[in-house]
Amino acid sequence: MKDKLLFLFVLSGLFLSACGDDEVAPPVKGEKQTQKPRVSTPDFNAQNAYDFIQKQVDFGPRVPGSEGHKACGNWLVEKLENYGADVITQEAQVLAYDGTYLPMKNIIAQFQATNKRRILLYAHWDTRPFADKDTLRMKEPIDGANDGGSGVGVLLEVARQIQQKQPDYGIDIILFDAEDYGKPEWLPSDGDPSDWCLGSQYWARNRHKPNYRAKFGILLDMVGAKDAVFNREGTSVALAPGIVDKVWKTAQNLGYDTLFVDEITGQTIDDNYFVNMGAGIPSANIVHYHVSGPRAMGYGYFHHTHADNMDVIDSTVLKAVGQTVLEVIYQE
Repeated sequence: MKDKLLFLFVLSGLFLSACGDDEVAPPVKGEKQTQKPRVSTPDFNAQNAYDFIQKQVDFGPRVPGSEGHKACGNWLVEKLENYGADVITQEAQVLAYDGTYLPMKNIIAQFQATNKRRILLYAHWDTRPFADKDTLRMKEPIDGANDGGSGVGVLLEVARQIQQKQPDYGIDIILFDAEDYGKPEWLPSDGDPSDWCLGSQYWARNRHKPNYRAKFGILLDMVGAKDAVFNREGTSVALAPGIVDKVWKTAQNLGYDTLFVDEITGQTIDDNYFVNMGAGIPSANIVHYHVSGPRAMGYGYFHHTHADNMDVIDSTVLKAVGQTVLEVIYQE
């Protein structure tokens, strides 16, 4: 996840405009309106999500091209297949900021693949190749327990729940690769964010199914830390305000209003930007970002440091995020 605040017009000319799939047509005058009965939402198991994060960290840093990355990718595919998903992998060489090519692997898990009504859930599974915000071992890769591991851990538990009880919508879970291989802090910035989110950029240009569409998407990026606060992320508010409202109101109705708050961050570049603009799928980004207080304008003290390890992960935060996501998809 990038520590950059950017205006949306930077890349808008490179991608298609996002579609307003979250808009609801007004009722026809005289037409009888029926309210959809509430269905039972599964109970999110935060311990499972925590264990899934631990498993990823046990592989070591998941930097594209490393042995840990390869082993973890194989485990993720196997895990999702065991939960009944039809899994597609996208493997390609993508160009990094330094002119090298990275072996990228996007992992796409489809539930109810023939259902035309679809919801997209996604996270990135790679980890930062440098600890460029640290003061020691800056050029060594990080564990990425929160930034890389937490979103994946939550989505694996969501997949396990979907296997046991199918929602009305087909669900696609995408684990994007090479999100965090952007230019390090010690190099001068040229203001171009396209060296980040390489996996989602590739997918937006080469979707796993021709003309793939989803009603909306939810990105989970850094969703497990002890001091988490999920403000309304600025790019999501600009491109998908209806989806942001849906997710945040759901979380607040579940009693998670101290985590899901209504302050708005600056506009950031993350996977949801490219899914919105490149694939036309309105998406909300659930991401730990402080707008006010002593850690204002930041992702947490551990961001892109070696402190991003299992010590920062909090099961109560995983529960809040996971239960919110389940509630959204089962009540849709």
